[in-house]
Amino acid sequence: MAGVPMFSKDDLLDLAGDRSYTRGQGYLDAVTGLEATEAGVTATVYGSDAYEVNLTLDADGELSGDCGCPYGMDGNFCKHCVAVGLVVLERGLDLRQAKARAAGNGRRLDAWLEALPHERLLALLREQIAEDRNLRRRLEVRATAEQADADLDLATLRAQIRSLLDTAPYGRYGFVEYAGASGYAAQVGEVAGVLRSLTVAGKASYAVPLAREAIGYLCDVYEQIDDSDGAVGEAGDALERAHREACAAADLDPVETAEWLAGHMLGDWSNLPEIDLGDYWSLLGDSGRARFIERVTEASRNRSDWAAKYLKQEIARVGGDVDTLVAVLAADLTPDGGTHLRIAGELDRAGRGTEALEWVERGLRDTARYPYADDRLADYVVDRYQRDGRLADAVAVRRERFRAAPSLERYRKLRDAAHAAGCWDTERTAALDLLGREMPGNDADPFYGGSVLVDVLIDDGEANAAWQAAEGRANERQWLALADLVRDERPADALRAYLRAIEPRTRRTGDGNYREIARLLLLARDCHRRLGTEDEFTAYLAALRTAQKRKRNLISILDQRGL
Repeated sequence: MAGVPMFSKDDLLDLAGDRSYTRGQGYLDAVTGLEATEAGVTATVYGSDAYEVNLTLDADGELSGDCGCPYGMDGNFCKHCVAVGLVVLERGLDLRQAKARAAGNGRRLDAWLEALPHERLLALLREQIAEDRNLRRRLEVRATAEQADADLDLATLRAQIRSLLDTAPYGRYGFVEYAGASGYAAQVGEVAGVLRSLTVAGKASYAVPLAREAIGYLCDVYEQIDDSDGAVGEAGDALERAHREACAAADLDPVETAEWLAGHMLGDWSNLPEIDLGDYWSLLGDSGRARFIERVTEASRNRSDWAAKYLKQEIARVGGDVDTLVAVLAADLTPDGGTHLRIAGELDRAGRGTEALEWVERGLRDTARYPYADDRLADYVVDRYQRDGRLADAVAVRRERFRAAPSLERYRKLRDAAHAAGCWDTERTAALDLLGREMPGNDADPFYGGSVLVDVLIDDGEANAAWQAAEGRANERQWLALADLVRDERPADALRAYLRAIEPRTRRTGDGNYREIARLLLLARDCHRRLGTEDEFTAYLAALRTAQKRKRNLISILDQRGL
């Protein structure tokens, strides 16, 4: 029965922004497998790939979302999250009621399991073990690891752990595809759990070498895994935590530990897992720290790779020597200004804010002519200037960055600073004049592609002006965004944009491409309905289906969408 959703379309718009919200409206038919969880809802959205989306509603009624797409993995509320949210609203699903039902189901399951007689529970477990080979392997490792010291067969345990880390059950032709990565990550996580159980049971001296072997093996196979969503990397971090806990509990030779740590952190896969030297610094003791520094010093003399440079910085950081760290960083400044920011961060943490600002101001000067300068330089300086009441100076920084390399993001930041200073009308006129002087094709946004002029006009809500500027400048992304904006008032113009985007896609294959064709066709059909020309769409669709009849997956997707 439909309830009252605990959020609105306006909430989705606020979280996603105009661009992602508009795009998400075109993905409603791509949402499948919507299911309530104890946190909110989960679903799969088909775009260029199949992406898992989770929408969460916290105790205060605040909505958040995460998605496995590249944009979503950067922490953004993406178009796929919007699509799931809109489907929830369309169905009238009350998230709080859905969460309560999911929690209730979990409690009933727990109560049922607790009430089962011992023999019945064993029978169920044996049934699952018989059906699930991976579960059987995981439990076999647990059984071996939890033997008493006198009965612990280390060789068998080592072989069982290696079996859990084997990629073969999840891969094809030696490679683990994206779809198999999460299953493999679960196996790696199980190994971490076994290692932690050894430490808790007082067997940390066994856990340490096993953890190091597991980390080494994972490094060896990682190139053969599509870890796009980072699940295997996170499982590797769990291995590192298990190793660190075992090191803290075991009576280890600090020099030997320093040797392993330096070898790993100087190796080709030093970031798998990600190790914070500060977590081990006290464990190493004086002798271990001295040996670690020796190894890094030797490496920096024999080669000039990034790992040795990074570890020299880390040694200064964990030792609390800010001046040495600044000197090490200053000796190798990156052209984009990233190192200037790192220095400023260290100085800020040491309470030396004036010096930090000077370093970032220097970074702005050093990168003034560099097209890919780190925009966090300007962000830092503008924030400091605005806090100090230097609003005109903040606008000047944003203006110079925008003029050096115009982009939509820099335009937005100039707009924010100029609004704060009360001079946006003047700054906007100058910015649009600068973009308008660029020849079509020369004002492409370095991040989004397409004309910056068109993007900023869309962002300012000037759809008609953007449409006029688009001819000869806009790319397909922008034409489609414009079509979505003007569809209600100018359906004929929008229709031409949708049909123009469909045509080249009919020459390509792939389910993601076919789903996009279906989405565009639905939008084109809506335009025809607004124009009263449904018969034209029916004829167009019939001709397209006839021409594409050999593409069975495309025809199937069209059928699913009512096309």
